[in-house]
Amino acid sequence: MRSEKIVPGLILVLIGGLFLLNNYDIINFHWSNLIHLWPIFLIMGGVNLVFANNKSAWATILKISVVVLGFGLLVFAHFENNFFFPRYSWHYNDNDRNDHDDDDDNDDNDDNARGIVKIEGSSTYNEPYNALATSARLNISGGGVVYTLKDTTDQLFSAKTKEFYNKFEFNHSMEGSTAVLGFHIQKKNGGHFDWDGDKSSAADIKLNTKPEWDINVEAGATKLDFDLSKFKVKNMKINGGAASFTVKLGQPLVATNIEVSTGVSEVEIKVPTTAACQITSNSGMSSTDYDGFTKVRDNTYETPGFANAANKMYIKMKGGVSDFKVIKY
Repeated sequence: MRSEKIVPGLILVLIGGLFLLNNYDIINFHWSNLIHLWPIFLIMGGVNLVFANNKSAWATILKISVVVLGFGLLVFAHFENNFFFPRYSWHYNDNDRNDHDDDDDNDDNDDNARGIVKIEGSSTYNEPYNALATSARLNISGGGVVYTLKDTTDQLFSAKTKEFYNKFEFNHSMEGSTAVLGFHIQKKNGGHFDWDGDKSSAADIKLNTKPEWDINVEAGATKLDFDLSKFKVKNMKINGGAASFTVKLGQPLVATNIEVSTGVSEVEIKVPTTAACQITSNSGMSSTDYDGFTKVRDNTYETPGFANAANKMYIKMKGGVSDFKVIKY
């Protein structure tokens, strides 16, 4: 067997074994470990790349040892009962509150007066549309959240949230003809993320279709589902850890740029069948599926006729151990 195939093969075997043993209740795997320890996969990939051209026995043993040790930590580490994932979170005080409806404000005041910990709530955030804003930049940050964007609004920005443990905050400003919007989850004593979404903070976002949008997402453990097919997207950047990202795009502008950088994530990007699209992939040990794209050189894939198209979409994928898919619709 070629030595460079040993580590990726071993990782696949261990992942399969982990799922199998957990499914049959032979072990009780704590899925929150993936959120805390996902950099282990970056270490595995980095060691494998550093010693890729070293065929000696000691290098092979070192690479295998790092993988085995990493999976040992994933299986046997346990964070559930310490401060990383508290069952109860922080008290709201006057400096923490950023509520946008009167009912929530009253509830917060009552909670503070009685010393009760508020762990669930909801808010609404709106920014009116300004005809002078020909472009808009939306900065989203914060993990432990389920983000959805499926619909349009007459406002420039609208969001309805469901909050567990932490609160959202929203800010806005104008830079010339560009509206700058910030939408963040406040971090206090940690939070809780439920991949099923039942006990996770959530934000249902709506945008106006008139401006050209730059969208930046910085998130850790996150589930994101954006349908941007109705919007003019100029740039989108996604940085995530252990996350699930699904993004549906519409026709590109003269140049539409999409950049995705992840740790251990599932990433699915949908592009129109008629869109001219180029994918540049630096995927490490990630799996890739670019059906309908032609490989034009190492790590670069294009749709037919890309070079001569007037409007083009550029997608850059970078990840440690992730699952990257680009699908035509």
